[in-house]
Amino acid sequence: MQNKICISSVVASLLIATNLQANSSKISDVTVYSATKTEQSIKDVTSSVNVITKEEIQEKNFTTVNQALNSLSGVSIVSNGGLGSSSSTFLRGLSTKRVLVLIDGVTYKDPANSSGASFQHLMINDIERIEVIKGAQSGIWGADASAGVINIITSKAKEGFSGNVNLEYGSYDTKKASTVLSYGAKKYDIRLSADKTKTTGFTSKLPYGKDRDDFENDAYDNTTVNLTSNYYITENSKISFGIKNINFLSEYDTSSADDSNMRSNGETTLYNLGYSHKIKNHELKVKYELSKFNRVEEGTVGSAWGENVLEFNGENQNIEISDEFTYMSNSFLLMGAGIKKDDVDYVLTDNSTNQRDSENKYIYLTNSNKFDNLILTQSLRYDKFDNYENKTTGKLGVKYYFTKDLSTFANYGTAYNVPNIIDELNPWGTTNTNLKPEKTKGFDLGITYKNLTLTYFETKVEDLITWDSITSKNENIGGESKFKGLELEYSNEVLNDTFITFNYTIQSAKDDEDKDLERRAKQLYKLSLDYHGLDKIHFNVNAQYIGDRVINDWTDGRVQTGNYAVVNGVINYEMNDNTRLYLKLDNIFDEDYNTVYGYATAGRSAYVGLRYNF
Repeated sequence: MQNKICISSVVASLLIATNLQANSSKISDVTVYSATKTEQSIKDVTSSVNVITKEEIQEKNFTTVNQALNSLSGVSIVSNGGLGSSSSTFLRGLSTKRVLVLIDGVTYKDPANSSGASFQHLMINDIERIEVIKGAQSGIWGADASAGVINIITSKAKEGFSGNVNLEYGSYDTKKASTVLSYGAKKYDIRLSADKTKTTGFTSKLPYGKDRDDFENDAYDNTTVNLTSNYYITENSKISFGIKNINFLSEYDTSSADDSNMRSNGETTLYNLGYSHKIKNHELKVKYELSKFNRVEEGTVGSAWGENVLEFNGENQNIEISDEFTYMSNSFLLMGAGIKKDDVDYVLTDNSTNQRDSENKYIYLTNSNKFDNLILTQSLRYDKFDNYENKTTGKLGVKYYFTKDLSTFANYGTAYNVPNIIDELNPWGTTNTNLKPEKTKGFDLGITYKNLTLTYFETKVEDLITWDSITSKNENIGGESKFKGLELEYSNEVLNDTFITFNYTIQSAKDDEDKDLERRAKQLYKLSLDYHGLDKIHFNVNAQYIGDRVINDWTDGRVQTGNYAVVNGVINYEMNDNTRLYLKLDNIFDEDYNTVYGYATAGRSAYVGLRYNF
């Protein structure tokens, strides 16, 4: 009954929103980097793109990047438990391993992790914006971007000395402390941020119909430190450096909800070093990026349930040179080349080891033109692989403004997703080095009127890689798997001091036999309401409804999960120009639900926090 009420309320909100004769609001001057590998105004980007701003992050008081992403259309997240538990982020029905995740342009994708990027370890601290570019992007970014690109961009240092401190405490004995110190001068700047998040948590595995309080807790501990610096050699040239370190300890369950000895202890370090120089209408860039991942599985005792791997090590390296050539008044040509290498090694509980690496060389070309109301973008990329067939991919995009308030856009792209190394080696089952890369074709078509956007998308993937529980290995699904759907997004001030954001996604993800693929929600409703009518106080209520999805469970067979609604709230109080207090309430109505069958989610929970700027 509660779910039906929630659905009716959301539909009513949509009907009200789409019939308002709202005044056109000026598009903010937001820039996007990930769409073309160069800074562009969001108004000039043809791609289907969402941007989560620093202001939204602070007003909603998100703890993790996943929480922020979960507010967007076309994004669906499932988790094997609470904070720090393994998770999967689906973008238009395509899973995490098909999404290129970047942090300040550096790849955050562990080739030794079968799930791809570990979003569960990305805490939100000192983030300027999160860019989400949807659709096949291999023509720009290469083989990791067949579903899209998520780029997390940290804040930049401002002139002089500044910083902030954030403290939070709440349910499940969750403690968070973070700080930022920043200094900017004429010749250089430096910015240091640190975040400590720790929780006692609750059981990750939960048998159907049982109470999470009847089992042992699975704790989580995360320490993240980020350092960035720029040295300005001249007005037109600079050297940039960055390092991000994430240390985590995550407890989890395998065969039992009272499994008290399973822990994942890991460290991730991302490095980047770059040089850029502007000469007339050229901007030359050289960069080196290194991502290192280490994970030790404490408590592994044998081969049952795949508990046979003691330690994983993954590494990405990328060297790239590029030239952005600006011509005419609103056009540019971006040319680049580079070498990328992935490496994986692991140690089993019997002390045996295995290792494999993969390298590809690439060149790419992107051209963008703006002719009054018409914007055109074309990208072409060639990748030469040492372990797979070489591949050329591309992308075409167009955007046209009929009026200031009415525009349309369309994009078509091809993609090539090579197997993750760990999927081939598969230390939990049978090795399969004959996995074929996935070949993807996709397009989207959308229309925007004032604050309302409607987008249709369709993607076809040939030789989709998936886990086969019968053979205990990763295999290619023959034929084409199809992903398609419709996204509706609306945001506007509906009453004085009241702002509404609503999005709705209906999608289908099926294999070549027309069977639903696992864990993909068929419908997503997301609603956020902000009220600023009281002096110094901001209220936010946000809700989401998740529709049906299927899960293949080892004991219960193919089961349905989903069909739940969750409502959250935030109250922010501005004590003065530098100090803010907030209260965050999650799952206000204490909904009992699963995102993954057999795993627990948080009940009603509350968090109080303090943020001080100086």
